[in-house]
Amino acid sequence: MSAVMIAGEAVGRAVPLVAGALGASGIAVAALPSRVAVRAELRKRWRTWAIAAPVFLGALVLGAGGAFALAAALGVTAVSEYVRMTGLPRAEHGVLAVAAVVLPALAWLAPDAMDPRAVDLRVVALLLMAAALPALLAGDHERGFTRSARTVFALLWIPLPLTGLVVLQDTAVAVGLAVALGDVGAWCGGTALGRRGPLARPLSPLSPSKTWAGVLGAAGATALVLAAVGAFTPLLWAAVLAGCVLGDLLESMVKREAGVKDAGSWLPGFGGLLDRIDSLLLALLLAMVVTA
Repeated sequence: MSAVMIAGEAVGRAVPLVAGALGASGIAVAALPSRVAVRAELRKRWRTWAIAAPVFLGALVLGAGGAFALAAALGVTAVSEYVRMTGLPRAEHGVLAVAAVVLPALAWLAPDAMDPRAVDLRVVALLLMAAALPALLAGDHERGFTRSARTVFALLWIPLPLTGLVVLQDTAVAVGLAVALGDVGAWCGGTALGRRGPLARPLSPLSPSKTWAGVLGAAGATALVLAAVGAFTPLLWAAVLAGCVLGDLLESMVKREAGVKDAGSWLPGFGGLLDRIDSLLLALLLAMVVTA
Protein backbone atom coordinates (compact mmCIF):
# COMPACT_ATOMS: atom_id res chain seq x y z
CA MET A 1 0.00 0.00 0.00
CA SER A 2 1.43 3.43 -0.94
CA ALA A 3 2.23 6.10 1.63
CA VAL A 4 -0.50 8.32 0.18
CA MET A 5 -3.10 5.58 0.65
CA ILE A 6 -1.93 4.93 4.22
CA ALA A 7 -2.07 8.63 5.06
CA GLY A 8 -5.45 8.90 3.35
CA GLU A 9 -6.87 6.15 5.54
CA ALA A 10 -5.51 7.81 8.68
CA VAL A 11 -6.98 11.16 7.70
CA GLY A 12 -10.26 9.46 6.83
CA ARG A 13 -10.48 8.09 10.37
CA ALA A 14 -9.61 11.49 11.83
CA VAL A 15 -12.02 13.65 9.80
CA PRO A 16 -15.25 12.64 11.63
CA LEU A 17 -13.59 13.24 14.99
CA VAL A 18 -12.23 16.63 13.91
CA ALA A 19 -15.54 17.68 12.40
CA GLY A 20 -17.42 16.59 15.51
CA ALA A 21 -15.00 18.37 17.84
CA LEU A 22 -15.10 21.59 15.83
CA GLY A 23 -18.88 21.46 15.55
CA ALA A 24 -19.49 20.77 19.23
CA SER A 25 -16.94 23.31 20.42
CA GLY A 26 -18.23 25.91 17.97
CA ILE A 27 -21.75 25.56 19.33
CA ALA A 28 -20.47 25.69 22.91
CA VAL A 29 -18.38 28.81 22.31
CA ALA A 30 -21.21 30.56 20.43
CA ALA A 31 -23.57 29.84 23.31
CA LEU A 32 -21.32 31.40 25.96
CA PRO A 33 -22.90 34.47 27.59
CA SER A 34 -21.24 37.79 26.81
CA ARG A 35 -20.34 38.22 30.50
CA VAL A 36 -17.93 35.26 30.37
CA ALA A 37 -14.47 36.80 30.43
CA VAL A 38 -12.80 34.29 28.12
CA ARG A 39 -15.54 34.31 25.47
CA ALA A 40 -13.67 36.49 22.95
CA GLU A 41 -10.44 34.53 23.45
CA LEU A 42 -12.16 31.18 22.95
CA ARG A 43 -13.83 32.43 19.77
CA LYS A 44 -10.46 33.50 18.37
CA ARG A 45 -9.02 30.09 19.20
CA TRP A 46 -11.93 28.28 17.59
CA ARG A 47 -11.55 30.25 14.35
CA THR A 48 -7.83 29.48 14.28
CA TRP A 49 -8.54 25.77 14.78
CA ALA A 50 -11.22 25.83 12.07
CA ILE A 51 -8.53 26.94 9.60
CA ALA A 52 -5.56 24.99 10.99
CA ALA A 53 -7.24 21.57 11.17
CA PRO A 54 -8.07 21.31 7.43
CA VAL A 55 -4.60 22.60 6.53
CA PHE A 56 -2.93 20.00 8.76
CA LEU A 57 -5.04 17.09 7.54
CA GLY A 58 -4.98 18.28 3.93
CA ALA A 59 -1.18 18.34 3.88
CA LEU A 60 -0.82 14.90 5.45
CA VAL A 61 -3.38 13.27 3.16
CA LEU A 62 -0.96 14.00 0.29
CA GLY A 63 1.60 11.63 1.78
CA ALA A 64 5.30 12.32 2.33
CA GLY A 65 5.40 15.26 -0.10
CA GLY A 66 2.59 17.07 1.68
CA ALA A 67 4.10 16.24 5.07
CA PHE A 68 7.43 17.71 3.92
CA ALA A 69 5.75 20.94 2.79
CA LEU A 70 3.89 21.24 6.10
CA ALA A 71 7.00 20.49 8.19
CA ALA A 72 9.12 22.98 6.23
CA ALA A 73 6.53 25.76 6.51
CA LEU A 74 6.06 25.19 10.24
CA GLY A 75 9.80 24.94 10.79
CA VAL A 76 10.77 28.12 8.95
CA THR A 77 8.10 30.10 10.79
CA ALA A 78 8.92 28.62 14.19
CA VAL A 79 12.68 29.17 13.95
CA SER A 80 12.05 32.79 12.97
CA GLU A 81 10.07 33.26 16.18
CA TYR A 82 12.77 31.48 18.18
CA VAL A 83 15.50 33.71 16.73
CA ARG A 84 13.55 36.85 17.63
CA MET A 85 13.03 35.60 21.20
CA THR A 86 16.62 34.56 21.85
CA GLY A 87 18.36 37.36 19.95
CA LEU A 88 20.42 35.10 17.73
CA PRO A 89 22.28 36.86 14.86
CA ARG A 90 21.24 36.64 11.22
CA ALA A 91 23.83 33.95 10.44
CA GLU A 92 22.29 31.52 12.93
CA HIS A 93 18.85 32.40 11.63
CA GLY A 94 19.99 31.32 8.18
CA VAL A 95 21.38 28.04 9.53
CA LEU A 96 18.13 27.24 11.32
CA ALA A 97 15.94 28.19 8.36
CA VAL A 98 17.98 25.96 6.02
CA ALA A 99 17.80 23.09 8.51
CA ALA A 100 14.02 23.55 8.77
CA VAL A 101 13.78 22.74 5.06
CA VAL A 102 16.67 20.28 4.61
CA LEU A 103 15.87 17.91 7.49
CA PRO A 104 12.24 17.23 6.41
CA ALA A 105 13.51 16.94 2.82
CA LEU A 106 15.98 14.27 3.92
CA ALA A 107 13.20 12.42 5.74
CA TRP A 108 11.20 12.48 2.49
CA LEU A 109 13.90 11.84 -0.12
CA ALA A 110 16.51 9.90 1.89
CA PRO A 111 14.54 8.26 4.71
CA ASP A 112 17.44 6.03 5.80
CA ALA A 113 19.39 9.12 6.85
CA MET A 114 16.60 10.17 9.25
CA ASP A 115 15.54 6.70 10.43
CA PRO A 116 14.86 7.10 14.18
CA ARG A 117 16.39 3.67 14.79
CA ALA A 118 19.80 4.80 13.55
CA VAL A 119 20.11 8.48 12.64
CA ASP A 120 23.07 8.87 10.31
CA LEU A 121 26.04 10.21 12.28
CA ARG A 122 26.91 12.36 9.30
CA VAL A 123 23.67 14.26 9.88
CA VAL A 124 24.55 14.74 13.56
CA ALA A 125 28.04 15.98 12.69
CA LEU A 126 26.71 18.41 10.10
CA LEU A 127 24.17 19.81 12.55
CA LEU A 128 26.82 20.39 15.19
CA MET A 129 29.20 22.07 12.76
CA ALA A 130 26.44 24.20 11.23
CA ALA A 131 25.45 25.42 14.68
CA ALA A 132 28.98 26.40 15.68
CA LEU A 133 30.33 27.67 12.36
CA PRO A 134 28.88 31.23 12.35
CA ALA A 135 30.34 32.03 15.79
CA LEU A 136 33.65 30.32 14.92
CA LEU A 137 34.06 32.30 11.71
CA ALA A 138 33.12 35.53 13.47
CA GLY A 139 35.62 34.84 16.26
CA ASP A 140 32.95 35.61 18.84
CA HIS A 141 34.76 34.96 22.13
CA GLU A 142 32.12 36.78 24.20
CA ARG A 143 28.90 35.06 23.11
CA GLY A 144 30.09 32.33 20.75
CA PHE A 145 29.33 29.40 23.05
CA THR A 146 25.91 30.79 23.99
CA ARG A 147 25.06 31.35 20.33
CA SER A 148 26.14 27.83 19.39
CA ALA A 149 24.32 26.22 22.34
CA ARG A 150 21.10 28.06 21.56
CA THR A 151 21.37 27.06 17.91
CA VAL A 152 21.95 23.37 18.75
CA PHE A 153 18.95 23.47 21.09
CA ALA A 154 16.79 24.99 18.36
CA LEU A 155 17.87 22.34 15.84
CA LEU A 156 16.92 19.57 18.26
CA TRP A 157 13.71 21.29 19.35
CA ILE A 158 12.19 22.47 16.05
CA PRO A 159 13.43 21.07 12.69
CA LEU A 160 14.37 17.59 13.95
CA PRO A 161 11.00 16.81 15.62
CA LEU A 162 9.09 18.16 12.61
CA THR A 163 10.65 15.42 10.47
CA GLY A 164 8.23 13.21 12.41
CA LEU A 165 5.42 14.53 10.20
CA VAL A 166 7.18 12.76 7.31
CA VAL A 167 8.64 9.76 9.15
CA LEU A 168 5.54 8.75 11.11
CA GLN A 169 3.07 9.01 8.19
CA ASP A 170 -0.32 7.82 9.48
CA THR A 171 0.80 7.99 13.12
CA ALA A 172 1.55 11.70 12.66
CA VAL A 173 -2.16 12.30 12.06
CA ALA A 174 -3.04 10.58 15.33
CA VAL A 175 -0.30 12.40 17.26
CA GLY A 176 -1.29 15.82 15.93
CA LEU A 177 -4.96 15.28 16.69
CA ALA A 178 -4.26 13.84 20.15
CA VAL A 179 -2.01 16.77 21.07
CA ALA A 180 -4.59 19.30 19.91
CA LEU A 181 -7.44 17.76 21.89
CA GLY A 182 -5.07 16.94 24.75
CA ASP A 183 -4.54 20.67 25.22
CA VAL A 184 -8.31 21.10 25.36
CA GLY A 185 -8.54 18.27 27.87
CA ALA A 186 -5.85 19.91 30.01
CA TRP A 187 -7.78 23.19 30.02
CA CYS A 188 -11.03 21.44 30.93
CA GLY A 189 -9.34 19.38 33.65
CA GLY A 190 -7.64 22.41 35.13
CA THR A 191 -10.88 24.41 35.07
CA ALA A 192 -13.04 21.66 36.58
CA LEU A 193 -10.65 20.05 39.07
CA GLY A 194 -7.79 22.47 39.59
CA ARG A 195 -9.35 25.09 41.84
CA ARG A 196 -8.43 23.49 45.19
CA GLY A 197 -6.91 20.36 46.67
CA PRO A 198 -3.83 18.38 45.64
CA LEU A 199 -4.73 18.51 41.95
CA ALA A 200 -4.51 22.30 42.05
CA ARG A 201 -0.76 22.17 42.69
CA PRO A 202 1.28 23.65 39.80
CA LEU A 203 3.61 21.36 37.90
CA SER A 204 6.41 23.91 37.80
CA PRO A 205 7.04 27.56 38.74
CA LEU A 206 7.70 28.08 35.02
CA SER A 207 3.95 27.97 34.39
CA PRO A 208 1.86 28.23 37.57
CA SER A 209 -1.39 27.79 35.62
CA LYS A 210 -0.39 24.25 34.58
CA THR A 211 -1.66 21.96 37.33
CA TRP A 212 -1.91 18.25 38.03
CA ALA A 213 -5.61 18.55 37.26
CA GLY A 214 -4.63 19.62 33.77
CA VAL A 215 -2.37 16.58 33.45
CA LEU A 216 -5.30 14.36 34.40
CA GLY A 217 -7.52 16.04 31.79
CA ALA A 218 -4.83 15.71 29.12
CA ALA A 219 -4.29 12.05 29.98
CA GLY A 220 -7.95 11.23 29.48
CA ALA A 221 -8.33 13.27 26.30
CA THR A 222 -5.21 11.91 24.59
CA ALA A 223 -6.13 8.31 25.42
CA LEU A 224 -9.65 8.76 24.03
CA VAL A 225 -8.42 10.39 20.82
CA LEU A 226 -5.75 7.77 20.12
CA ALA A 227 -8.29 5.01 20.75
CA ALA A 228 -10.88 6.70 18.52
CA VAL A 229 -8.50 6.79 15.53
CA GLY A 230 -7.21 3.25 16.17
CA ALA A 231 -3.69 4.28 17.15
CA PHE A 232 -3.65 3.68 20.91
CA THR A 233 -0.68 1.90 22.44
CA PRO A 234 0.59 2.55 25.98
CA LEU A 235 3.95 3.81 24.70
CA LEU A 236 2.47 6.16 22.10
CA TRP A 237 -0.01 7.47 24.65
CA ALA A 238 2.84 8.13 27.11
CA ALA A 239 4.81 9.95 24.39
CA VAL A 240 1.86 12.16 23.45
CA LEU A 241 0.98 12.89 27.08
CA ALA A 242 4.59 13.81 27.88
CA GLY A 243 4.58 16.12 24.86
CA CYS A 244 1.38 17.80 26.01
CA VAL A 245 2.64 18.29 29.56
CA LEU A 246 6.34 19.05 29.09
CA GLY A 247 6.31 20.75 25.69
CA ASP A 248 4.50 23.80 27.03
CA LEU A 249 6.85 24.01 30.04
CA LEU A 250 9.85 23.80 27.72
CA GLU A 251 8.68 26.80 25.72
CA SER A 252 7.78 28.66 28.93
CA MET A 253 11.39 28.22 30.05
CA VAL A 254 12.67 29.75 26.81
CA LYS A 255 10.18 32.63 26.94
CA ARG A 256 10.87 33.44 30.58
CA GLU A 257 14.60 33.75 29.96
CA ALA A 258 13.87 35.86 26.90
CA GLY A 259 11.46 38.04 28.90
CA VAL A 260 8.50 37.66 26.53
CA LYS A 261 4.93 36.50 27.09
CA ASP A 262 4.34 34.99 23.65
CA ALA A 263 6.56 33.85 20.79
CA GLY A 264 4.59 36.11 18.42
CA SER A 265 1.33 37.95 18.00
CA TRP A 266 0.03 36.98 14.57
CA LEU A 267 -1.87 33.77 15.41
CA PRO A 268 -5.31 34.74 16.81
CA GLY A 269 -5.95 33.30 20.26
CA PHE A 270 -2.50 31.77 20.65
CA GLY A 271 0.20 34.38 20.05
CA GLY A 272 2.83 32.84 17.80
CA LEU A 273 3.21 29.52 16.03
CA LEU A 274 5.61 28.19 18.68
CA ASP A 275 2.94 28.88 21.28
CA ARG A 276 0.66 26.54 19.34
CA ILE A 277 3.05 23.73 18.37
CA ASP A 278 5.27 23.55 21.48
CA SER A 279 3.55 20.37 22.68
CA LEU A 280 3.45 18.87 19.18
CA LEU A 281 7.22 19.23 18.76
CA LEU A 282 8.06 17.16 21.81
CA ALA A 283 5.25 14.67 21.16
CA LEU A 284 6.50 14.02 17.61
CA LEU A 285 10.07 13.54 18.81
CA LEU A 286 9.03 11.08 21.53
CA ALA A 287 6.62 9.30 19.18
CA MET A 288 9.48 8.65 16.77
CA VAL A 289 11.46 7.14 19.65
CA VAL A 290 8.71 4.78 20.88
CA THR A 291 7.61 3.65 17.41
CA ALA A 292 11.10 3.04 16.03
